[in-house]
Amino acid sequence: MKFNFTGKLSKSSMILLIVAGIFTAISAFTSVWRIDLSAPQYPEGMVLYIGGLDGVSGGDEGNDLYKINELNHYVGMAQIHPGDFWEFTALPIILGAFAVLFLVTAFIKNKKLSIASLVAFGIFGVLGFVDFYHWTYVYGHNLSPDAPIKVPGMSYQPPILGEKQLLSFDALSQPNVGGYLLMLAGVILLYVVVKEVVIFGNKAKQN
Repeated sequence: MKFNFTGKLSKSSMILLIVAGIFTAISAFTSVWRIDLSAPQYPEGMVLYIGGLDGVSGGDEGNDLYKINELNHYVGMAQIHPGDFWEFTALPIILGAFAVLFLVTAFIKNKKLSIASLVAFGIFGVLGFVDFYHWTYVYGHNLSPDAPIKVPGMSYQPPILGEKQLLSFDALSQPNVGGYLLMLAGVILLYVVVKEVVIFGNKAKQN
């Protein structure tokens, strides 16, 4: 196996990078993650959307966020307000910047820039999950001592991925439309870099 950093990206890779840029741009305007809450007393369920221009929003035209904040009050959790989190304000800007980066890489057909784009996007993904975990940890563990309902030893950290039982509530955390688009963009980037830079088998021996 060898690596080839010279030359320009192929036309097919250029098209794929444009697609990745479009997917990333769309994700800046829609939620990337969602947390679904269901309980016997809320059979219709509630949804918390994360990402997009609103930063944080609730399902049912925003009413779910109001309900969630009411429930938070009873167990001592902080209320959720989009303006309280700089990450949610910055996310659409960051995703927009990545979209531009992918499009620029596509049009100038630069291999090294495609590698830099992949590395930067990967770091962004890791840091995003670390920050998301930190936010859910603080959100679920920093409880008010004056809460009307206190359960000794209980914390209410929602899962960052998957399902978790929180008292009578079942919480399911999963990607939303924007999150799936970002995953696809990441897969496309990885494919382009491997396709353009890595030389396998007999081709590597010939070179």
